[in-house]
Parts: sequence; C-alpha cells; structure tokens
Amino acid sequence: MTGKTFAEKQLSEKSGRDVRAGDYVEADIDVAMAHDITGPLAFRTFDEVTDGEGSLFAPEQTVFTIDHHAPADGVQAANNHNALREFAAEHGAHQYDVGDGICHQVLVEEGHVGPGDLVIGADSHSTSYGGLGAFGTGVGSTDLGTALATGELWFRVPETKRFEVEGDLPDAVYAKDLILKFIGDVGFAGCTYMAAEYGGSTIEDLPIHERFVLTNMAIEMGGKAGIVEPDERTARYLEAETGSPPDIDVEDPALHSDSDAEYEAVHRYRAEEIAPQVSVPSNPENAVDIGEVEGTAVDQLFVGTCTNGRFEDMQVVADIIEGEELPPDVRMVVVPASGAVYQKMLETGVLTTFVDAGAVVQSAGCGPCAGYHQGVLGDGDVCLATANRNFPGREGSMDSEVYLASPATVGASALYGEITDPRRVETKRFDDVALAQGARP
Repeated sequence: MTGKTFAEKQLSEKSGRDVRAGDYVEADIDVAMAHDITGPLAFRTFDEVTDGEGSLFAPEQTVFTIDHHAPADGVQAANNHNALREFAAEHGAHQYDVGDGICHQVLVEEGHVGPGDLVIGADSHSTSYGGLGAFGTGVGSTDLGTALATGELWFRVPETKRFEVEGDLPDAVYAKDLILKFIGDVGFAGCTYMAAEYGGSTIEDLPIHERFVLTNMAIEMGGKAGIVEPDERTARYLEAETGSPPDIDVEDPALHSDSDAEYEAVHRYRAEEIAPQVSVPSNPENAVDIGEVEGTAVDQLFVGTCTNGRFEDMQVVADIIEGEELPPDVRMVVVPASGAVYQKMLETGVLTTFVDAGAVVQSAGCGPCAGYHQGVLGDGDVCLATANRNFPGREGSMDSEVYLASPATVGASALYGEITDPRRVETKRFDDVALAQGARP
C-alpha cells in the first residue's frame, strides 16, 4: 500500500482510525473560531444542541474575533459584536475586539494555532492555518455551533493535489503571484474538497507570511485545506512571533507526506518562469501575466486582508511609494491585518509613508474586502487589491471591477495610477523572522 499524504495522516490521528482519502471520519477538534458575522448563528445552534445549558468543549481552545464589521457600521453590527462579547464572557472563551485584527492573523500571533492542529473556523479562509502545518478548514455556522458543544466534527478525508515549485523566484514575484498562477491553471473549482499541498525548493525558501498567502487562497480553488509542511523555519517563526517554540517536533513524520503518497495530481513549475500575475474581473481564476493588463487605469488601490495585510506586505508597498504622492483622482485604502501590524507600521514609519502619500490608513480588520464598509466601491470604479476575491460586487457595487495582485504590483501601480509591472521599480523581499526579532526593514 502506498504512503499517506499530510491530510490523510492528520485526519487519521484526529479520528483515531487508519483512514485514506474518501473515508468519512469523526475527528477531534483542536481549535474552533468564529467572528462577528458567523458567531451569532453558531451560538443559536450551540444553544439548541445543549438546550441552553451547555458548556464549550474547550474554552481555552475556542476563539472569537470582531473583525468584519469592525468598527460597527450600524446597529445590527454593534448588536452582533455585543453577542460575541457576552457569549465569550459567559463561556470563558478567548475574545478579541475591534481593532485587534482579522481572525486568521490574530490566532497565529496570539499562539492559538500550531503545527499538527485541526482547526475549524466559521470563515472560508480558515485554510490559512496550513501555512504553519496545521489542517485548517472553513465550516458553516451550524457545524461550528455543534462542534463548540461536542469538540468533534465529521469530515470526508480529502484527496490531495500537489503544487511543486523549484528554483529561485525572480525579482518582484511573490507568493501571491504563485497562487494566482495555480488558480488560473486549475480553475476556481479545480481543487474542490481536496487538500492543496505546496512543496518544492521554492516553497521551502518562502518566509512564513508568504506561505500563508498560498494556504489562504486554497479555497479559491475550492480546496478543503491548504498545506505547507512545517519545518525549522516554521519553528523559528512561531518562537519569534509568540515568544515560545512550538510544542511539537516539526520534523515529525506525522506532519509530512510520505515520499510515496498518492496524489490526485501534481502540478510542477519552475520559479524563474513565473511572471507577476493579475487576476482580472470577475473571478480569481482569471489570472494573466501582468503584461496583458498593464496600463489599465484604476480608481482605488486596496492594501490589506487576511491574504496580504501583514507587516511585510505593508513594507513592500511603503518602500515603493516612499517620498511619492498618489496620482490625482486615485485613492488608496490601507487596512492592517491586526493591531500588532498597525503598531509596527507606526513604530517603523511605514504608516507615515502611507499617509504622506495620500493613503487612508484604517484600524485593523477586514476593511472593504467583503463589501461592508471602510472603502467600498461605487458604480464604475476600478480597484486593484491585494485581496483574495474579485467576484461581482465583492467590494461594493455590482458595476465595479476588482483586479487582484501582489503588494508589489499594487505599490508600483500607485506610482502611475494604472496597473504597472512591479519589475519596473525596485522591490524587496523580507524575512519575517528577522523583522519579528527587531531587525530593521
């Protein structure tokens, strides 16, 4: 019999059974998460399951964040915020408030997630946690509400599709370009209910903040999970970020696919052949080399989201636009992924760089990514964003257009007011561990 993939190993361990792709299991949950949009419905399900008298399966492993409508943009949003606060206080769960940041960033920064964890979140981009070598996946509020009471959830063990990249990335090409290329090649449904596993020397060389970009957008291929196997870089990152090393051996074979594991497919790439990518409206799968859209005029630039709202992303853009001003009639909205990112932007002068250029820097959270507030688009507006989705109406008007790209591409485009190849400017690549340890950018 062939070896096992990471996904097969993890769901075997969490279910206590020897399982393979296609099997159904009930697995023990390590971490459960909801935010201000999905939490209230999950709480109603929890109360129904427990007759209003239950307790959380593990309060210390349950996390709620206020990040989507943060700050509240209306009475209903404010009431949802209060519902999270009250439920968390009543049941002893961790709860992060307005300005603390996006769930997927906060759970990592605060040490709630580590390699080998099975993490469920009532948010589709919960695949992000695979950047640490966890099995993270999004679930509906009803499933989450039940799991909050039982600590278990059923899964179909997913097949795995592997994306393997060898070589050194060219200047101005980042993980965002890789994932857009992958999605463009396999399509929006090309990895439906599969684990997207990323490997090869290029992936091994990526800093952790860029690995998160790959796993975050696994869902844009339909993925059940996104996986980058943990390594010593993962361990160093966690120690720098949280102050303590992971309590698991990142070299444990249980956290790595076997060399003879069976994959649904393997897609292979040479890094030096990858050009900066842009996903054109209105689907992430519409990825093209930047030369096909260079010169497209934009009305708004958006830097942020759980995909590319980390400090290193902000630094990439700030280095490009430092000392410059946005072109007339072009606006830039900047939303850090967490309060910690915001603070580091303040301390390093990155925030000042954005403000001096004419950008609007807002409190940490999801911002206009889901089209709620803090910079939504009007009819006819064209936006270039570091976000993850560009469906019609995703960031506002159904008659607006959203292009997706890397922070470097957004930064270069901010100089000219049109989509611009980042290879035309000087770009940098940052080591997140060094920055966390206080190195100067």
